[in-house]
Amino acid sequence: MEGKEIIALLLAGGQGSRLGTLTKTIAKPAVLYGGKYRIIDFSLSNCINSGIDTVGVLTQYQPLKLNTHIGIGKPWDLDRINGGVTILSPYLKAENGEWYTGTANAVYQNLHYVDKISPEYVVILSGDHIYKMDYSMMLDFHKKNNADATISVIQVPWEEASRFGLMNTDEAGKIFEFEEKPKNPRSNLASMGVYIFTWKVLREYLERDSNMKTDHDFGKNIIPMMLNEGRSMWAYRFNGYWKDVGTIQAFWESNMDLIKRVPEFNLFDPAWKIYTTNPVKPAHYIGPNGSVKKSIIAEGCMIYGEVKNSVIFPGVYIGEGTVVEDSIIMSNSRVESNCHILQSILSEKVRVGNNVKIGIGEAVINELKPSIYDSGITVVGEEAKVPDHCVIGKNVCIDIGASCEDFCSLEVPSGKSVFKGGVCE
Repeated sequence: MEGKEIIALLLAGGQGSRLGTLTKTIAKPAVLYGGKYRIIDFSLSNCINSGIDTVGVLTQYQPLKLNTHIGIGKPWDLDRINGGVTILSPYLKAENGEWYTGTANAVYQNLHYVDKISPEYVVILSGDHIYKMDYSMMLDFHKKNNADATISVIQVPWEEASRFGLMNTDEAGKIFEFEEKPKNPRSNLASMGVYIFTWKVLREYLERDSNMKTDHDFGKNIIPMMLNEGRSMWAYRFNGYWKDVGTIQAFWESNMDLIKRVPEFNLFDPAWKIYTTNPVKPAHYIGPNGSVKKSIIAEGCMIYGEVKNSVIFPGVYIGEGTVVEDSIIMSNSRVESNCHILQSILSEKVRVGNNVKIGIGEAVINELKPSIYDSGITVVGEEAKVPDHCVIGKNVCIDIGASCEDFCSLEVPSGKSVFKGGVCE
């Protein structure tokens, strides 16, 4: 493979535990988003739209759906003989096989892949953010400053700054200090987890880090080490929509952003297409009594009830007399007649019986997982079945594959959970 100027390494191994049941059996970058995409589609599409045609995807946690989705990279025009997309999973090596222990270690374990291509620069990306960005402009900025590393930053509200890794820079944008989630932030320029490194420099630091007892992480180890040694490091300011959809609330909000009158994040931009694998389904159908207001409805849906302010994925059936509001319903789910679904996320292939209410009542925080289900949103796991006449409150979690028999009662109060196997909590 001839040398490329720049290649992308996409870190897609994250478990995304704060997404609860949505990521119980799939990696966070493979979670469905926006009516027809998976989260990773945005980073992959950014690469091809930025002219980067060689992408290594580093997977680890539950990679099956992700690997199947990416396949040979055809939707992103990444099915190429020279370059294209390569899935890089941890594998057993002769001396020591191990899981990726951190973001830097994941790249270190794939030095041979990068060396074989021998690019001048590498861009390191996260597979779990929603944004549109031209990496070629960032590369121009990197070259202009003769930088060893360029870190993309976005201004965040001061009150949220302590949740991020923050860059303190001079007027020109040169970084002199990096603070990881500080209590008293001195800057509100948050790292977006998009880095461009000059490969020769990064390679040396990865080698050194591999022999040290560290977390082997870019944010915690590599970047501070480079800064301490006076390397040329610059912050590239990004102005645009960027969301880390790492919590149920952020994921729900980001989907809801898409259906505003003038969406902050425009999926309809012909100049910057987001590519994905398309299901082969007929156009959607809205029945004689069906109505849809301010919603995204994907192909293959049959709507006989009312849908308001919601995102509906391909192949969903909504029965007569059913009202769906402020909700996300993922592919091939079915909601029967006379139901009311409010502020809920239904995963793929969920079956909801007749006369069911979901997301009703007071927002009591979930008893078992208070840090995950605390924003009033009820989540129903993949392939779960909800029995007729069931009433489910807010902040409820229904386990993946839960069946009608697993419901101990037809009333599931706010803050409770339903488990597969019928363990009643």
